[in-house]
Amino acid sequence: MMEHVKIRLATAQDVAALAQLEQSQLHDELTLEQRNNSFSGQSFTQADLTELVTKHWVAVAQLNHEIIGYVIAGRWSFFKQWPIYRHLLHCLPSIDYDKAALTDKNCCQYGPIWIASAHRGQGLFEALVECIKQAVAKELPYMLTFIAEDNQGSFAAHTRKAAMQVVDFISFDDRDYYLMVVSTSTNSSL
Repeated sequence: MMEHVKIRLATAQDVAALAQLEQSQLHDELTLEQRNNSFSGQSFTQADLTELVTKHWVAVAQLNHEIIGYVIAGRWSFFKQWPIYRHLLHCLPSIDYDKAALTDKNCCQYGPIWIASAHRGQGLFEALVECIKQAVAKELPYMLTFIAEDNQGSFAAHTRKAAMQVVDFISFDDRDYYLMVVSTSTNSSL
């Protein structure tokens, strides 16, 4: 199937399809108990997605004319509007990775990544991560993300398929998260 999938950077014409895919996959990261307790995944408005596509980085997987997956990377100037990202920015000075201190000037927020359920396990995750790494590498050497401790599927995918490394562990709003970093350098292990 991968031979028919095009991995590329998103354009403004993709925004409606990105929003639709996000809404269809939004609760996949949550356990049934979390869904029942009114937890929700992070969701972006169409205006947010437009800004991400035009001023940051969004890579998409397209099969025929359908967007079946995407991943976001954005500068802190965009993400700091949400409390959890402000918390991450506060944590940055204490994080060293690859003999470098992480700052809002040398790393960006990576994620989320969404892949339609029917297309998982076919290599799209790795292809999307590689595309976004190449795009970000032109400006920044590192990408940082956080993954909920109870989201073991995402944790496994990011450590095994994206070569992300745990650099810290944080708690925010009664939920625990791994902080993970990856170098955008083409010399990284992905």
